[in-house]
Amino acid sequence: MWEYMERRAVRCAEYILETGATVRECAAAFAVSKSTVHKDVTERLMFIDKDLYLKVRGVLEKNLAERHLRGGEATRLKYLSERAEAEK
Repeated sequence: MWEYMERRAVRCAEYILETGATVRECAAAFAVSKSTVHKDVTERLMFIDKDLYLKVRGVLEKNLAERHLRGGEATRLKYLSERAEAEK
């Protein structure tokens, strides 16, 4: 594996651990695609740093379990803002 990929995978993993960021948030922070971040932290990182991989896996599983809550909150906020606009 190329060195820059290894560095990116470790940096993304550390960012996710520090902030609890989702794959999309990490991708935006590092200006790469979410597919790249996902591949880095779920496939490549396993061979680079097993302990870091296991820690990040925990954060990713937590984010996956909470995904439906974030989606519901986004929808609620969308309709609240539409209602506020309609009342003006």
